[in-house]
Amino acid sequence: MKRLTLALAFTLLIPSALLAQQQSFKLGTFADGGDTYLGLVLDDTRVVNIAQANNALPGVKPSIPRAMTDLIVRYEELRPRLYAIAQAVASRTAQAAYVKDVRSVQILPPLNPNIIYNAASNYALHAAEMARRGGATPAAEQTPVPEPIPGIWEREAGDTRQNPYIFLKAASTVIADGEQIRIPPMREELDWECELAAVIGTPASRVPVERAADYIFGYTLENDVSDRGGRADRRMGTDWFLQKNHDTFAPLGPFIVPKEFVGDPHNLKQTLTLSGQLMQDSNTGHMTHNSFEMLAYISNIITMQPGDVFAMGSPSGVGTARETPVYMQHGDTAVCSIEGIGTLTNPVVDPSR
Repeated sequence: MKRLTLALAFTLLIPSALLAQQQSFKLGTFADGGDTYLGLVLDDTRVVNIAQANNALPGVKPSIPRAMTDLIVRYEELRPRLYAIAQAVASRTAQAAYVKDVRSVQILPPLNPNIIYNAASNYALHAAEMARRGGATPAAEQTPVPEPIPGIWEREAGDTRQNPYIFLKAASTVIADGEQIRIPPMREELDWECELAAVIGTPASRVPVERAADYIFGYTLENDVSDRGGRADRRMGTDWFLQKNHDTFAPLGPFIVPKEFVGDPHNLKQTLTLSGQLMQDSNTGHMTHNSFEMLAYISNIITMQPGDVFAMGSPSGVGTARETPVYMQHGDTAVCSIEGIGTLTNPVVDPSR
């Protein structure tokens, strides 16, 4: 009870001067010398073994979980200690044994999500480029205004946007920063989609938009890799399972940024380069439905759980929509970057070569 009281008291201070003075950090999962641990990342260059630092530094020593989802669930309790660790490491000139250069350890996926929700065509320019590819009228030019979805998505007067659209991506598709995107046999039309993703912090059911931010723990990146090769028939429309769920099709990470260190998640520069060539150049402010609206939409269908991930869709600039389509090939490197969140780098390989 005492720990909980301290955590609540600390939380009340966060919006004031305390947070302004706090050393920001990111969170990740790492492997080093046979040990897997949760790490606190400073300046994208140093990783602190949280459990070891907790034992070594003075002060109250709460138990440190081994899995990111457990840390997320207990974040309000653990936050004072994490802040103290970050502050102590940042203020020291000598590097302790529990601090490593991030380049010297293996970066794992920051968490093992229960499920990944992905937004489709959530940037107007991307929706338009995909509509042109299919010979359809861009959604922005379609009339009349879409009807609301009863019990799921209501529409306010003057809202002419398309309704939100979500598809599912299996957690087994997740790979880490630095891991290889593998081209499946005889599936050569692999596309990229650099996306901002949010991580759920607390169970969310039928959450109103104005309260959605309370349910988000933090933000990370996903490269929503897509197989544009189709299924050789038109049965049931687009086959999202085939297109999105091959092994290695969800590079995720490299880290999670707790939301208090993200000023405005809807005004961040967003780019993707393929082997050094700029392919996507946008801003998260161009989303049709922002992260709060997407959370409200999803949570009106299913209860979202801590550790669930939802990605807000791709900006324009995908390979399949170009006048001459461009796809990821063996030997390419895809680099997805979002300002303040991080950079996700993955080589592309054809295992048959």
